[in-house]
Amino acid sequence: MGRRRRHSGRPINGILLLDKPVGITSNAALQQVKCGYRARKAGHTGSLDPLASGLLPICLGDATKLSSFLLDADKRYWVRVKLGEKTATADAEGEVIETRSTDDISERHIHDVLQDFRGEIAQLPPMYSAIKHKGERLYDIARRGEEVERKPRVVQIHELELVASELPEFELNVVCSKGTYVRTLAEDIGEKLGCGAHVSGLRRTGVGPYSETDMHTLEEITAQAEERDGFVGLDAKLLPLDSALSAWPEIVLSKDMAFYIRQGQPVLVPKAPLEGWVRLYSGDAFLGVGEVRDDGRIAPRRLLVNG
Repeated sequence: MGRRRRHSGRPINGILLLDKPVGITSNAALQQVKCGYRARKAGHTGSLDPLASGLLPICLGDATKLSSFLLDADKRYWVRVKLGEKTATADAEGEVIETRSTDDISERHIHDVLQDFRGEIAQLPPMYSAIKHKGERLYDIARRGEEVERKPRVVQIHELELVASELPEFELNVVCSKGTYVRTLAEDIGEKLGCGAHVSGLRRTGVGPYSETDMHTLEEITAQAEERDGFVGLDAKLLPLDSALSAWPEIVLSKDMAFYIRQGQPVLVPKAPLEGWVRLYSGDAFLGVGEVRDDGRIAPRRLLVNG
């Protein structure tokens, strides 16, 4: 019989709010963090383009079980839009494929057009995206100079505010649902204005309950990892797992209820919410997440090994 493969790395659990720099992929940033922590397991919660900087929550250990909830969470961005130039990728990295005059565009025009992009809107996913078509990423198809038919997607733009303008460029704050393409949003605004546009700067400033105030840079992580007691400082930068779900109702289970939940069985909890997702605790210990069923009982949905 072959020898069982041993897990390498530390079984560290927590969430790091990383300030991803411009110029590297989200996966490259993830690997640097994983290496610095010598973590056994790590994942991120939604890619940022190399052009983009900002908040990239990194889930270590058991936190990876909660990463899908952050993927589904609303996002907040600062974006700089350049009018008059349409590019192949809808951002500054792409080749300029069309130029139009911006002489007739004013700040008032921008304010007026933004009203059409608040609330529920339909977006056509860009060719330069990670969506798959017949098993192949769209961006791989686009790099061959080909284009395929895509279906529009409905997304929610919760906030869309003009915060600065020095035409032909202006800056926006955007709060949007998962699946929103900010590059497409900028491009569509440019088309509505009649001059075309692309994203010239992009920074993510919020993911679900997290904001940019508690972020750490790769330089911080690397420097801390080289210290003699580096892991002490690194681990102190991690947020607890349940911080990802801080907006959800908290349910503290009795000892018996916790036993049945751990067995995968739903339980009836007095005064629990009537619907939706909840955080489950046994005393102070975070067990994982549950969902209120139609019959009022709370069913376990994602439990933590160490809960």
